[in-house]
Amino acid sequence: MKKKALAFAAMACSVAMLLSACGGSNSNAASGDTAGSNIITAYNSEPQNPLIPGNTNETGGGKPGDLLFSRLVSFDKDGKASNEVAESITPNDDATQYTIKIKSGWKFTDGTPVTAESFTKAWSYVANVKNAQKCSSFFSTIKGYDELQADGLKGDEQLSGLKVVDDTTFTVDLNQSDSVFPIKVGYQAFAPLPESFYKDPKAFGEKPVSNGPYKLDHWDHNKEIALVKNPDYKGNEQPKNDGVTFKVYTDDSAAYRDIQGGNLDVMDSVPAAFTKTFKTDKKVQAYSEAGSVIQTFTIPSSLDHFKNDEEGQLRRQAISMAINRDQLIDKVLNGNATAATEFTSPKTPGYSDSLKGADNLKFNASKAKELWAKADAISKYDGQLTFSYNADGGAKPLYDAIVNQLKNNLGIDAATNPIPTFQEFRDAVTNRQMKGAFRTGWQPDYPFAENYLWQLYSTAAADGNGSNDGDYKNPAFDDLCKQAAAASSTDDANKLYQQAEEILLNDLPAIPLYYSNASGVASLNVKSGYAFDWQNLPTYTEMSKK
Repeated sequence: MKKKALAFAAMACSVAMLLSACGGSNSNAASGDTAGSNIITAYNSEPQNPLIPGNTNETGGGKPGDLLFSRLVSFDKDGKASNEVAESITPNDDATQYTIKIKSGWKFTDGTPVTAESFTKAWSYVANVKNAQKCSSFFSTIKGYDELQADGLKGDEQLSGLKVVDDTTFTVDLNQSDSVFPIKVGYQAFAPLPESFYKDPKAFGEKPVSNGPYKLDHWDHNKEIALVKNPDYKGNEQPKNDGVTFKVYTDDSAAYRDIQGGNLDVMDSVPAAFTKTFKTDKKVQAYSEAGSVIQTFTIPSSLDHFKNDEEGQLRRQAISMAINRDQLIDKVLNGNATAATEFTSPKTPGYSDSLKGADNLKFNASKAKELWAKADAISKYDGQLTFSYNADGGAKPLYDAIVNQLKNNLGIDAATNPIPTFQEFRDAVTNRQMKGAFRTGWQPDYPFAENYLWQLYSTAAADGNGSNDGDYKNPAFDDLCKQAAAASSTDDANKLYQQAEEILLNDLPAIPLYYSNASGVASLNVKSGYAFDWQNLPTYTEMSKK
């Protein structure tokens, strides 16, 4: 959802992080009864990986991770950034160097202090290719990143662009101007790590030592992740509850029924079976507002007949035009979404619904057939195009409908390929085992166009170094994003990001489908604080049963 691969609904979806999680009740999912307590129980999927911030780019791990680890800055529910661990983040004149001062007195949950080196060592560890961290590409603008992508590293080499001045001060030298950097450092991958992490990263991932508003109580795999309030936390959040327990579901309808019965407190999505009725359901508290999560599907750039060349672009455009998004939203999603017009979201600064190439996202069956025929004239294609998705996330009705539309509107052989769990699905994506299209989506890590564009479609984020799961590469796109990062104003940056998007709208490395509403339900046990934030996630810290 990066976060943001979402299991569904979102993202999250966030997915990278890429979609939000939907699931249903594991037989033991309701273990650890919290009736009568002020512990919030929340719907989740089993994290793909151990809870290491720099190796988490999907919402199953991202949701608990965000509550465990505080970063230099935090975001309020509307996406406004404020210093948290940072005292100040000061750029030089062209935003190629930042001086960062952190507040003294912050501690990890093992009692050790949070220092400047807690950040510089952690960032270097994530950036170092030897450590194979999924969020490595977020550090690609820091000097020394390229050197840390070389063969033969030990894993403890440091980014040359990071310099510790004293316990509370460090500098960051960048290989290009990056005006987004003070916002980007609010992403989970930029969290500090204690010294104990490096002694045994595997053990740390099972029981992380953290510095956020909550600390880990226990992780019972495939059942629950229980967090309790951290008494030593001194940041911007003021938790209104005593803890958050994330319950793992593999059937989202079962989760909804647990909400109705008061056995689960909050769910950040609505199963397809309940989208028509949840807003009038007296057994739940419903929420549905315009959101920031985009749902897409990706066709790998290495797939024969779909590469980033003339034939591949024609086929991708044809497939996109053969999909009737409004019909999907109306018939499958019961109106709880908005048709996509570009690659960011209506909640993102600089969003536009009229970019050059936006017509490629509009339903036009006759034009789709014409483009497909042009592609066939270049190289005949008579294969079957499969669409993979995780079966535990409620995506089946959507992908059944997409496949039927492509058969009817384009006349091609298309089929679904459900994969049992979100973890198995993401592992197949990570290991580049997908032989057709696969479901993706994005829940933003920070509220800026760069997060939807550079982190998903840049060359730096391809080949397992980030969230570019289709391994799309276009130097012209990369260059415009770099120019945008160096822009002297937000308006100038957004204009350049729009130009970069116009390249994406032609190439279609992924096919944008729709923007998910921030939709979910809470039980009647929740007495206050139930809302959704800029990431389409519940405001967990604000919720209370009292």
